[in-house]
Amino acid sequence: MVQISPRISVIIPVYKAEAVIRRCLDSLIRQTFPDWEAVCVDDGSPDGSGAILDEYAARDARFVVLHQENGGVSRARNLALEKVRGEFLLFVDSDDFIHPQLMEICLTAARRDKSDMVAFTYDRSYRLKLTLRHFLHLPDPGWPAFPQYEKEPESLVTDDIFAYATEYSHPKDMVDGDGRPIPERWWVKHCYLCLRLYRTECVKNFRFLPIRIYEDFPWWSQVMLAVKRTTILNLPLYYYYPNFAGSTFSSSAVSRIESLQKVIAVVEQIYTEDATPDQLARWREHFLKPVKEKLAKKLKQAGGKVRPTGA
Repeated sequence: MVQISPRISVIIPVYKAEAVIRRCLDSLIRQTFPDWEAVCVDDGSPDGSGAILDEYAARDARFVVLHQENGGVSRARNLALEKVRGEFLLFVDSDDFIHPQLMEICLTAARRDKSDMVAFTYDRSYRLKLTLRHFLHLPDPGWPAFPQYEKEPESLVTDDIFAYATEYSHPKDMVDGDGRPIPERWWVKHCYLCLRLYRTECVKNFRFLPIRIYEDFPWWSQVMLAVKRTTILNLPLYYYYPNFAGSTFSSSAVSRIESLQKVIAVVEQIYTEDATPDQLARWREHFLKPVKEKLAKKLKQAGGKVRPTGA
């Protein structure tokens, strides 16, 4: 019997997510596009996360569950990358969830434009609302009221992702190949790997560094070199659920600095060897420069507890 591959694969690393994982998985089941698989990696969770994943897999064959000893999010994603079968790839964190139309809208755009990547954004108002409710000790509001979008919304197609992507929150000099200013709605900001649909063959062989934080920066930098055509959507299709006990919030200043130093060195070498002069210049200006500024600020805050590595 020939096994037909799903159109979209979703990678979900899971660790100590018992309280939130059902919402994440339910957001996949709610998708208006049904042809997907979710490769969920239980990263040695000490709570009931693994059992919940097995429960969903028993009910719905689209969920594929892998269990491993705790090794961190990079190892979990790398394991999943070896197993995915879909033509396109999504990353979703176990704390988060996605808009019901995300797969349908992004796949439609990828097929129409023959794109290697479709970029979208996240719902900023929802994340702000949750953060405020947390600090006010108010209960979780539950599912948001999802807006209904057109199947083919306004978009921008480019063969030069370097003209639109930046690590700055508020870049001032984003211009296209003809030197024209790029409106903010088309900026692809930060190395948020969950805010893209990728053509699997373009990214499947890239691997995440075995570090706790900033592991997405080297991976995203390699992706930018690999994709030829990108569709940019100005739609908030992803919903971040702030995990105030997660690695982004709880990592020490020293570990953050050491991770930044490591990823800067790794990516500088990749771009020096593989990028064109124009790609290297844009990457240094819009990615390396802001990351180095962030590193310098953290080194100053650490008060000499960490030595610079030359970055």
